[in-house]
Amino acid sequence: MDRAEPRFSRRRLLKGAALAAVPYALLPDARAGAATATATATATVDYPPAEWRAASSSNYTLSDRPDEYAVDRVIIHVTQETYADTLAIFGNPQKKVSAHYLVRSADGHVAQCVHEADIAWHAGNWTYNTRSIGIEHEGWVDQPAYFTDALYEQSAKLTAAICAKYRIPRDREHIIGHYQVPGTDHDDPGPGWDWVRYIRLVNFA
Repeated sequence: MDRAEPRFSRRRLLKGAALAAVPYALLPDARAGAATATATATATVDYPPAEWRAASSSNYTLSDRPDEYAVDRVIIHVTQETYADTLAIFGNPQKKVSAHYLVRSADGHVAQCVHEADIAWHAGNWTYNTRSIGIEHEGWVDQPAYFTDALYEQSAKLTAAICAKYRIPRDREHIIGHYQVPGTDHDDPGPGWDWVRYIRLVNFA
């Protein structure tokens, strides 16, 4: 998985300044800090219907998008794993992979795993990672039954909200499959994904 070059951002500088002003003895232990961060993030999801399910901080790059990088693509993925296993993978610091969102098959429930301002490691191409929002969908490319009405409908609402926020055209040039990323060896979302239906739903959401 591609890795980021070190970058400075307002977020990093502000965090560093805040920590420098606090005596180390007053800082909470790592477990308490993680709990606090998760609780704070729960209240600040980028897409209000989503549930916050944080990826490991080892699996994405802190950024300040769209100030550092313009966002002009949504990339559609299929997990090749269950919803629960995908969350576990994103939470494992050894895996070096993440996406901004994950959509569950059965009911279209949306989890946010990486903030949109940050760069998720989902495309296998650093340039595309910097410029896109990655949405994973529970299922397998050769089992289109996982692509339920609820999954299509809730994912389309999410993509429509992202497109509105970043002024991304709601078309196949800007809403792409993982297989369209240059240099990728992935074929998701696969031939069972109904692109005509999906783009129609995005445009009517």
